[in-house]
Amino acid sequence: MTQLFSGIPAAPLDPIMALNDAFAADARPGKLNLVVGVYSDGAGKVPRLRAVQQAEAAWLGKALPKTYRPIEGTKPYRDAVQALLFGAPLPRATTLQALGGTGALRVGAEVLKALRPDAAVAVSTPSWENHKALFAQAGFAVVDYPYFDAATGGVDFAGMAAALEALPEGSVVVLHGCCHNPTGADLSPEQWRSVVALCGRRGLVPFLDVAYQGFGAGLEEDALAVRLFAESGQEFLVASSFSKSFSLYGERVGAITFAAGSEGDAAKVHALAKRLVRVNYSNPPTHGAALVETVLTTPALRAEWEAELGEMRQRIQQMRVRMADSLQQRHPGRGFDAIKRQRGMFSYSGITPAEAQAMRARHGVYALDTGRICVAALNEGNIGTALDAVSAALEG
Repeated sequence: MTQLFSGIPAAPLDPIMALNDAFAADARPGKLNLVVGVYSDGAGKVPRLRAVQQAEAAWLGKALPKTYRPIEGTKPYRDAVQALLFGAPLPRATTLQALGGTGALRVGAEVLKALRPDAAVAVSTPSWENHKALFAQAGFAVVDYPYFDAATGGVDFAGMAAALEALPEGSVVVLHGCCHNPTGADLSPEQWRSVVALCGRRGLVPFLDVAYQGFGAGLEEDALAVRLFAESGQEFLVASSFSKSFSLYGERVGAITFAAGSEGDAAKVHALAKRLVRVNYSNPPTHGAALVETVLTTPALRAEWEAELGEMRQRIQQMRVRMADSLQQRHPGRGFDAIKRQRGMFSYSGITPAEAQAMRARHGVYALDTGRICVAALNEGNIGTALDAVSAALEG
């Protein structure tokens, strides 16, 4: 008999999935998961947004048939995505609905592989764990560029700029458009302008990952990087996601946007992307995208959603300040103020691997060995547990 699968080597889970499995197997009643990137409300529950519930009731009330969605998604959905990213649809850009942010990255990677098969893909150090794996699986050589400065809890911009300057022309640069995952450390507006100019001067291909628009400073503010690239006239890609901002994690609602040099070139890349989607999953799912489309195109629901998104953003910031101030007061020699300057769902807290392991082993409080904490998982009911576990670990 053919032994097709017996020789497959064991594949380790990425750290987030491995710790998530360990958390699920932990029988301690007071355990706390600060690993998984999911927003929970003040009661510790993943919220069902009011605007989304209203959109869902309206959509289900239409009792529409479950026909295939267009390969690229509907035009109102795609126009709404571009309006969020650019302020208004960009004529030289084309957007396709994708299977969440990950699916958007993968479609973009497949298009780039067809056009620039020998390009290197540069990813920040650190970055979301799946970035390297995704582009490597698509057949690219993946290289690192410096990003996080552990001494300041911010961005090592000098190191980043020097590394990007040294990349070969035509290299792809993966950039976090806002709310850098995992560090929470974002570029300043001036630094973004420098990166845009550098990419244009060096002939690099920017690929922006925008998974957390609205979780940093606001919907408009968080779109700054995308809009600066659009104003520059450069060609670039944007992967965007509605998992977090609409609390629709399981619906896998995202989009891949290609900003081309002209409307004619946009049509060409649109056709190429559609062919690649056709031989992969053929058509995107309907339900989640229909809800997002309804909210974004209905003024009253759009206003309701923006208010709810603001509430989520403010709650995360409150937890940031509470965590940073408490830890700074308990351990004045360590320095935790950078946590307050970071943005989005995550923070590079400064916790060492040994301290993270002690938190898990002794207290059932799960954080990555890198010290990344999902601030969006903290609330008034569990932040005391988290702070006590961190403090105990810091004290040895």
